[in-house]
Amino acid sequence: QVQLVESGGGLVQAGGSLRLSCAASGRTFSTYAMAWFRQPPGKEREFVATLTWTGPSAYYADSVKTRFTLSRDNAKNTLYLQMNSLKPEDTAVYYCALVQQPTWSNLLRTSTSYPYWGQGTQVTVSS
Repeated sequence: QVQLVESGGGLVQAGGSLRLSCAASGRTFSTYAMAWFRQPPGKEREFVATLTWTGPSAYYADSVKTRFTLSRDNAKNTLYLQMNSLKPEDTAVYYCALVQQPTWSNLLRTSTSYPYWGQGTQVTVSS
């Protein structure tokens, strides 16, 4: 089993920055990719970004690709999401997810591809 714990959310003004962290524990040695999804108030969960462990390759949603950056610390089994130039529409609960099986790149944007999920962290951007 794998456990994921997100942190780093909070309240920030528009134009500000936050860095989210996702610490993975348990059977993480066979990680294929880790991702961030978000769920805005009253909306469906949506893809934000994903990073494959080999390569590595990073994929971003069009809405964030010029503002958000993924990175990782292998020693800490932690994935980071640096979020800059935040907008009110970035307000959401942000979830970390992990998949261990090799997955087609186009499916890495789909939440159902990830069996492991964190509890979420709230990000609120005020205007």
